[in-house]
Amino acid sequence: MKKLTLIFGLFCLVIACESDLDQTPSNIASADSLTEFSGVLNAAYFYQLGAVTPMAVMGDFRADNGLMTEEPFPAFDRFDGDLVDMEDQFFGPFYTALYKSILSANNVIANSLNATQVGEAKFLRALSYFKLVQVFGDVPLNTSAAPSTSDTSILARVSKETIYTDVIIPDLQAAKAALGIEIRDGRASRYAAQALLGKVYLHRAEYQNAASELGAVVNGAASAGISLQANFADIFGEANDLNSEIIFAIQVSSSITDEYGFSEFWSWSAGLDTKALEPLDEDLVDAFDASDANGGGTDLRRAVTINAGETASPKFPQEGGPDHDWIEIRLADVILMYAEALNQTGSSAQSVLDLLDPIRSRAGLSPLDHTTISSQSAVARAIQNERRLELAFEGKRWFDLVRTGTVDTEMGQSVNSNYHIFPIPVSEILASGGVITQNPGY
Repeated sequence: MKKLTLIFGLFCLVIACESDLDQTPSNIASADSLTEFSGVLNAAYFYQLGAVTPMAVMGDFRADNGLMTEEPFPAFDRFDGDLVDMEDQFFGPFYTALYKSILSANNVIANSLNATQVGEAKFLRALSYFKLVQVFGDVPLNTSAAPSTSDTSILARVSKETIYTDVIIPDLQAAKAALGIEIRDGRASRYAAQALLGKVYLHRAEYQNAASELGAVVNGAASAGISLQANFADIFGEANDLNSEIIFAIQVSSSITDEYGFSEFWSWSAGLDTKALEPLDEDLVDAFDASDANGGGTDLRRAVTINAGETASPKFPQEGGPDHDWIEIRLADVILMYAEALNQTGSSAQSVLDLLDPIRSRAGLSPLDHTTISSQSAVARAIQNERRLELAFEGKRWFDLVRTGTVDTEMGQSVNSNYHIFPIPVSEILASGGVITQNPGY
């Protein structure tokens, strides 16, 4: 993180007595003796870094954007139980990082008297739990700043419905109320909380609520200095960090070593990791070809997103790679989600498709014709196609397919719903003495 003074490693969530998370350095003051919590809040931001690459790989390599070629990594393209072999590089670090972020956030929420700090901490806790339920479904729930080190029953998985209703949604509502619209040094803001809340409602098929929250962000963006970049390429890369389109990003810096000990997301998409030397799925190339054919010109996102000759993605430039941020929420994403929510609540095809015009215009494409794309299902497909091209290699695709119920259609095969989510790390199951259980099919 370039603009945050990082104090990390202060608190680690107790998963089990044998877990590497069961550590609190003896020379660090206990949480109840602290009076200033900016360092603890910064730790909550910092731990998000460890979840970035696993989420990026799950989002695109599980779907039809990316491929792996070196066994056992092609398990991401197979829908069976052998994905558990990916624990060390993906699911374990992801799980660990987010629960560390949650515990740091819990400490701020429980102890800080600064309303803004608490609002940011609630945003980060909600973001962490939202990622966990997207990836694993039901997960252990901890909202304590000092969870018991001996009561393993607290590790039992809680239904994702409970986590949504008891933590994620109320946390984001509280963050929205506590935070201002200004984006300060890349920290969470009101519109970040509101955009994430709208996304949560969209995932829960609460379309009216989603439209309300997402519409407020789209319509209020200008007042916060949030706007679409004129040039699609100017969204990405270290030189463009925190540009006007970014609502929230996980800040990355080569001067700070995060706890994720493997190659990072920019290497995966560019084919610089040996498990995926040619990671570009031809299906994504075909999608850009279709966009060119139906859009009235060459889709300008193509050159930024794919290099068909090298079968890789240059979207995250290797120059400055260790210093460019991971974009969690940007305005184009919010506009597309808003369009989807409006379509699901019965808005006219024209009013919905008109929202896509600025995004398509930036891509060098013509507006979509509402007289030929007129049914709710046709508009939904148009929005999904736009999301794929706009957000490829930004970790969204697989979760969009699951959310919209289009996994089988888009993947061209019947996929058992067990494999819509991912395996709980076996190490956590063993460390808990079996209190934590595995997902069916794994």
